[in-house]
Amino acid sequence: MKVYICLILMFLGIAAGFQCTLVPGKLRQLDAGAGQVYGVNDNDDIFRFSVNNWVQVPGKLIHVSVGPAGIWGANRQFNIYKFQNGDWVQVSGLLKQMDAGGNKYLGGVNNDGKVFCLNQDSTTSTGTSLPFVQLDGSLNYYSCGRYGCWGVNSANAIFYRQNVSPTDCKGSTWKQVEGVMVMVEVGIDGSVYGINTIGNIYKREGISSLNPIGTEWSLVDKYGPFKHLSYDEGLLWLINTQGDIFKCKVENSSC
Repeated sequence: MKVYICLILMFLGIAAGFQCTLVPGKLRQLDAGAGQVYGVNDNDDIFRFSVNNWVQVPGKLIHVSVGPAGIWGANRQFNIYKFQNGDWVQVSGLLKQMDAGGNKYLGGVNNDGKVFCLNQDSTTSTGTSLPFVQLDGSLNYYSCGRYGCWGVNSANAIFYRQNVSPTDCKGSTWKQVEGVMVMVEVGIDGSVYGINTIGNIYKREGISSLNPIGTEWSLVDKYGPFKHLSYDEGLLWLINTQGDIFKCKVENSSC
């Protein structure tokens, strides 16, 4: 335990370009977007971060996402829920993971690795029968932001979806990006971060509207291993393999 605490303190003080704080609590997954942070723990309990504390939200989910497209989640049966008027409302379809970080469009994958999305007009609808669009290919994780969507497949290969827009979330084709990651997460501002197979964190450099794929991966931190991350408004949120939560202020984070 002493060694573990020392490693946490090392991370808090040494992580390159970061000023990190250890946040009370334990989570399995979280998502930050549009100035909000939601997460779930190993008991499928849902929490919202408010004034440096986690406030429990009614319901049970295994995955939650928050962003311009709203607040969405999936339960253990892969049923999809949207948070509307203070309640979780079940909508059509089955997904295990989803991302609400696009410009009011939604992306996600189901338990078979099939990839789906919802256009902007569907995410803003209050209806429950939603016209999910299937993309070609297979992914384990899919995430969207200002300059499009990124995903990783079962072989940890990284892909960028070309020509995605709020009115055409399907886009056109996949372009493979060099590197190996178990997850890639896209911030609303277009920032892209990833976690590799041993739990190290990388940032994609050189991303812009003219070059949405960027130029290279740079190592951000090697004091993991980490299993999950999310980025929003200059803050990188991290969960390590023990479920500990870190909130890190990122310097020079604009794209």
